[in-house]
Amino acid sequence: MAKQYDALALLSGGLDSILAVKLIQDQGLTVLGLHFTSPFFGKTHKFDAWKELYGIDVVEVNISRDYVDMMLSGPPHNYGKWLNPCVDCKIMMLRKAKSLMEKYGAKFLISGEVMGQRPMSQRRDAMSLIRKQADVQDVLLRPLSALKLEPTPMEESGLVDRDRLMGIVGRTRKPQLEMARERYGFTEIPTPAGGCVLAEASAAGRFIKIMQEKAAPHPMDFVVAQVGRQVWADHRWLSMGRKQVENKRLEKLARSADYFFKTVDFPGPVSLGRPTDAGEWDRETIRAAAELTASYASKAVKHFEATGRPVKVSVSHRDEIVELEVEPRRETSVDWQEPKQDLVKPWKQALAEALEQHD
Repeated sequence: MAKQYDALALLSGGLDSILAVKLIQDQGLTVLGLHFTSPFFGKTHKFDAWKELYGIDVVEVNISRDYVDMMLSGPPHNYGKWLNPCVDCKIMMLRKAKSLMEKYGAKFLISGEVMGQRPMSQRRDAMSLIRKQADVQDVLLRPLSALKLEPTPMEESGLVDRDRLMGIVGRTRKPQLEMARERYGFTEIPTPAGGCVLAEASAAGRFIKIMQEKAAPHPMDFVVAQVGRQVWADHRWLSMGRKQVENKRLEKLARSADYFFKTVDFPGPVSLGRPTDAGEWDRETIRAAAELTASYASKAVKHFEATGRPVKVSVSHRDEIVELEVEPRRETSVDWQEPKQDLVKPWKQALAEALEQHD
């Protein structure tokens, strides 16, 4: 049987979510932090630090598959500037948190939202909509802005003392910083949560291209898209490590159906070619990827320039390994291009039109 708690908290690890937990713990109530993860956000490596620094128990809640499905079908409340479905993201998390209440014996949920802090999901109307559509009207408490919101059943019943909650509004972070330093004596002040790559322009084009080329992408496809240099040639996708840590990451992410490239006699990048719905690669594409991989191995390039002799690149695919002799080159017979951010607007427009027709 799972350990029992009075409340479950959506814990991003940002300052607001941590302070929301502390305000409830101050009232003698026990709180378990739910840290949601997906290919686009998550900091599970910080669990021990959060426990040590802030005294908060945390468990991971992985929503990767549901999250990717939501992106593919189109979030009902639309994307933000890039690919961030902030309103539907919060609704999904709260629904999942509510489903876990019985497991942990929790009586209510906590969120670190501050009214007016973020334009898409923390306006008063958006916060009301999120609470209603997640069906958490009777169990959700937002301690940092509670005094500016209607009393919840937890406050009305006396389970939570409303007078000991806060009434923070707007984008200023001064009240939170004062609480962290003066009230709780935090030696390390967490930054705002952030960390969602869906809100970053640089990642948007990478993710759109995957969704264009794969009808049912796996959540790990979006992890691969965040590692190293990303290039595409029509439907052919290649990820290249730029440093050792990225090489090791790509090695761990490689699957049998992938094409895995590595220079044989010289240090350099590894590359992972992941097939899309278009199927297996032809020989020309495989050779072009090997040439491109070798072109980023500086010692291999110097060897070729000094001797004129080709470079060996190993190619692993479906448990078979072959070695190709290639000339290192950036311009190959296949035109590799980085995915562009200008893919985002037409993608969102096409998705919106499809949803309108469906309605």
